[in-house]
Amino acid sequence: MAEHEIGCPLLEEVHRIVADKQCAVLSLDIFDTLLWRRVPRPTDAFALLAARLRAEGLCPPWVTDATFRRMRIAAERAARRGRDAMGSEVSLADIWRAMPTDVFPGAVLDQLVEAEVRLERDVTVVDLDIAAVVRAARKQDIQIVLVSDTYFTEDHLSLLLDRPELGPMQDVTIFRSNQHGTDKASGLWEIVLRELDRSPRQIVHIGDNETADDEVPAELGVRTVHYRRLDEAYEEVLRREREPVDDLDTHAPDLDEVHGDFGLTSLRAKTIHAGGPHATSALDTAWRYGAGVLGPVLTGFAEWVAARAHASGTRLLWCPMREGELLSQMINNAARTRGWDVEARPVWLSRFVTSLAGLDPFDTGAVHAFVRSGYQMTVRQVLSVLELQAGEVPGLATELDTVIDNGDIAERVARALTETPHLRNRLAVTVTAARERMIRSLREAGALDDGAELTLVDLGWGGTIQLQLARALRIAGIDVAPAGLYLATDNRSERVYLAGLRAEGYLAQAGHPERVATTVTRSPEIVEQCVNALCGSLVGFEEDGSPILGETFDAPSQNAERRAVQDGILAFQRNWNRYATAAEGHWPDLAEPQAARDRLARILVAALEAPTPAEAAVFGNWAHEDNFGSDLVTTLLPDDLRAAVPYLSANDLADLHMRDSFWPGLIAASDPQLGALTRVIADGHLDRRALEPAGEPVDTRLRYRTVDDRWHETIRCRVRVNHNGLSFARLRFEHHDTVDISLAIPGRPAIVRVDWIEARVIAGGRRREQVLRWDKPEDFVGLHYADCRYLGGNLMEFFAPHAAVWLPIARRAGEPVVSSGQVSVAFAMLPQSMSGMAPRMPVDRRAEMSARAARLSDRLRQEYRSAGVKGVAAGASRVAKRKLGGAS
Repeated sequence: MAEHEIGCPLLEEVHRIVADKQCAVLSLDIFDTLLWRRVPRPTDAFALLAARLRAEGLCPPWVTDATFRRMRIAAERAARRGRDAMGSEVSLADIWRAMPTDVFPGAVLDQLVEAEVRLERDVTVVDLDIAAVVRAARKQDIQIVLVSDTYFTEDHLSLLLDRPELGPMQDVTIFRSNQHGTDKASGLWEIVLRELDRSPRQIVHIGDNETADDEVPAELGVRTVHYRRLDEAYEEVLRREREPVDDLDTHAPDLDEVHGDFGLTSLRAKTIHAGGPHATSALDTAWRYGAGVLGPVLTGFAEWVAARAHASGTRLLWCPMREGELLSQMINNAARTRGWDVEARPVWLSRFVTSLAGLDPFDTGAVHAFVRSGYQMTVRQVLSVLELQAGEVPGLATELDTVIDNGDIAERVARALTETPHLRNRLAVTVTAARERMIRSLREAGALDDGAELTLVDLGWGGTIQLQLARALRIAGIDVAPAGLYLATDNRSERVYLAGLRAEGYLAQAGHPERVATTVTRSPEIVEQCVNALCGSLVGFEEDGSPILGETFDAPSQNAERRAVQDGILAFQRNWNRYATAAEGHWPDLAEPQAARDRLARILVAALEAPTPAEAAVFGNWAHEDNFGSDLVTTLLPDDLRAAVPYLSANDLADLHMRDSFWPGLIAASDPQLGALTRVIADGHLDRRALEPAGEPVDTRLRYRTVDDRWHETIRCRVRVNHNGLSFARLRFEHHDTVDISLAIPGRPAIVRVDWIEARVIAGGRRREQVLRWDKPEDFVGLHYADCRYLGGNLMEFFAPHAAVWLPIARRAGEPVVSSGQVSVAFAMLPQSMSGMAPRMPVDRRAEMSARAARLSDRLRQEYRSAGVKGVAAGASRVAKRKLGGAS
């Protein structure tokens, strides 16, 4: 592959023109074209200059980086205004003369000018793609000229352009704006054409400025290539990271004193633009996410992992699948670029297989925890995972299709599996066999050859695989203590440290920094999905140690988009490593500098907190597999929350459980106002407490009644009113014999419009949940109202904080009982006086009588269907008891 083919497709046409000698002159802009800076904006170099001047004793300590940057910008503006009569072009010396000399008493003008030029030399980088064009032009004896709007003198530019990548520059003609007193947009191009004495069509010009490098010369007939640096979509990404996109932005980024932003802003832009056209906008969005978000983050992670291994003398690293395929490739790329003797290899391990291999079958508590680790698994599935036949556990014979959705059922299953020596021994056989097959697989891969230490590399979070693997190896008598190198770990990793195991995190470790760890581990799914190989998850091993993979449910579109993300990730790393190689040891590293980690953490955290609408549209449809023995598949933007978006507030998003949404930011992105609120909160511009209603907190309250006619504990959810004037509540309950629930929807006196109530329940031992919905007048008219009343349509009036509407969920599900459920309510309310003294809404008595009759007839029909005449009699008895209890 030719060198230029690694770079930007925009230059392919230029290479063809040069190769065919279809031009006589190659013209180049200098800054942000031939050279680019390792800072987000050109003026950010001034902040670095301030630090250098202070270190050299040429600037007082009270002049901060941000202060100096503002001074330097203002001085340039003043210098240009002072030359209005002779044009606005100035030299660097003119600018420094406009600086307050009293602030720099120990320095002379030439010294300050030289300091700025030296800094520019250090922060500028030769664009390798443009350098390839220069070399191609030289081979064809095509004249090279540079046309630049600059305040640097010819001597200054000679120093800046003296680079081995560019070769000799003595024969290159340079047209400078401060030399000719006019810039490219105002007359410099006419001077260039006159002095070159060439037809405009004989000149090809490459530059980044849309006006000065593209529109103006094109109008004169010059063939141009707009070598743009930022586009609108990338600018949106930078803004969410609070990175400046132009010099009018007053925000000063945090920069490393030596390396600026390590070139990340410019290299991300170069990689994004090098992607070229994609078949669909979804693939383009996926590519950009890889190149601009995960690419830099994982490039830094891979470099850190390779550096840590090199420093500790660890030659082999092991990357658990499914993430291991991509991570090992990136680590090997990083090690090869830096010249380190480190190799990473994929290895088949998973949370599921290590948890089974490390299970203590004689510990009922451990078996209980293992059973609950899966999500909505049935008893039959658990028995299958443990390689037991239904007939071997007679105590569970009637519950094979029961979903293990609450602690009571999990406890019954755990006790049934461990209640006899025979069953405990059967479990021991299963666990031992699983452990031996896993160890055989590790030996076949070579992961246990060194004997002393096995270092795992993974994305991280809680270190479960490392902990369970250590337990399994210890049980097997293998003296190997697995270590772990992770992208980030949260508070759950304390179990790893208490076990005496080494575990390090790149962006966050043991939950610190808190915001980084919390955000990444709250929404890990998109990172995991993007890094995963295109295969099913590991569910076990064959006798020979070969992996057994589960079924994959990914759609072809998701696989194509994942490939695009991974292509973008690797494209960024190739670009990064390319510049590291060309710099011959002088390129910054992303492994150790805290500024590099902070910058990369901000990229990832911002992407998770505030995905763009385009990202939400693509990733919201991606499937998620539970990967712990069940075949449950959900999407990153759950279907049940799509309808809830207009009702959600920013604080409701923060309260969502992991099972509600793997990525709350994805929900916010689908509503512009909700997304804006979450961004300003995430950026620290707004305290989320400001969005809470004034006064005492008000809660939606849920209670559930069981078959013994007892009402159980109150479950609460904060009532908020969002930017649309709407409210949302979601509550969960778990009890194996629930019959009814009561909902105190507003938690206060109020007139409430209930748009819909949805209950997702596990009932009657069914394998899949049922969705029950109340959203029409006929659904509401037959309900029971306690200290509240039905007003007609979907309106209700609640008279007290405890006033509630009763939902007969078991009867609605057509089952005797419900074992667990999730209830969501979407509503709007008009609060009434908490004193209860407000006048009540008038009610149509005939409508009220009709509603009462509907409730009674519906109840009688349901009781007759379920239990015949005896059921009707039992229902009447319960009603009588309640009335007598109320009277007493």
